[in-house]
Amino acid sequence: MAKVILITGASSGIGFDAARTLAKEGHRVYAAARRVQLMEPLRADGVVPIRMDVTDEASMQEGVRTVLEKEGRIDVLVNNAGYGYFGAVETVPMDEARRQQEVNVFGLARLCQLVLPTMRAQGSGRIINVASIAGKTVLLYGGWYHVSKYSVEALSDAMRMELKPFGIDVVLIEPGMIGTDWGRIAADHLTESCRGTAYEQTGSVMGENMRKIYRTRWASDPSVVTRAIVRAVNSRRPKVRYRIGRGAGTLVFLHRVLPARWWDAMNRMAGKIHL
Repeated sequence: MAKVILITGASSGIGFDAARTLAKEGHRVYAAARRVQLMEPLRADGVVPIRMDVTDEASMQEGVRTVLEKEGRIDVLVNNAGYGYFGAVETVPMDEARRQQEVNVFGLARLCQLVLPTMRAQGSGRIINVASIAGKTVLLYGGWYHVSKYSVEALSDAMRMELKPFGIDVVLIEPGMIGTDWGRIAADHLTESCRGTAYEQTGSVMGENMRKIYRTRWASDPSVVTRAIVRAVNSRRPKVRYRIGRGAGTLVFLHRVLPARWWDAMNRMAGKIHL
C-alpha cells in the first residue's frame, strides 16, 4: 500500500537515492533538505522537494504542515539528515560540537515530536532513524560524532517502547562504511581541527586513511542503505535494527568482545599506519 513518506537529508547521497527509490515503488515521497535546488531532479520520479533545516524550528514546522495540508497524513518519517565532524575532543570548536548534536540529535528528536500527534491520531506510523555503527563503537577522533549517534540509539530505544501502544514502529538503520561524501567531509574536518595542535600528526594520518577507505571498494555502495530503508518502510513487521554495509558487523563485534585496552591500542595504531 502506498504510504506518505517524509525523508530528511535528501539533497544528496543516501537520502537522495532513497527518496527516488521509494517514489518509484509508488509511495508519495516528500524530500526535505536545506538546498532545495539539488533535489529538483527528483521531481521527474514524483518526489516533492521541500525546504527544511533541521536546526530551525519554523522550518521544521512549515515542512510538516506542508505535507499534512497536501496529504492529510504522514505514514513514515525517515530521519536521514546528519553530518560528521571528526577531531580530538579538545580541539573541535564547541560551536561545531553543539551544531553536530543539533543536527544529528535534537533536530531528529524535534521532527519526531512534530509528526507524532498525527501518527497517534492515525493509530499507525513508522519512524526510521538512520543512525550508524558509530552508535555502537568508538573510533579514534570520532568523539563528538559518537556522542550524537549513541544518543540516537538511546532515543530510538526509548521511543520504541513509548510508541508501540499507539501502533507506531521505531526502526534503526546502522550503516557501516558507506561510499558517500560523508567520509571525505568528516576527514576534512578532522584534518582542520587537528592542524597546529598536539594531535596534528596522528590526525593527519587518520584523515588520509579515512579518505582512502571511503573512496575505495572497502566502502559499500550507498544502495545497501537504500535497500534497508525500503525494507523498513515496506515490511509489515520491520526489524528493530538493520545493520548493513562493510565493517558494520565486524567492528561492533570486536568492540564488544575485545578488552578495552586492546580496542584502544588498535585505534591508536590506525593513527600511525598509512593504508
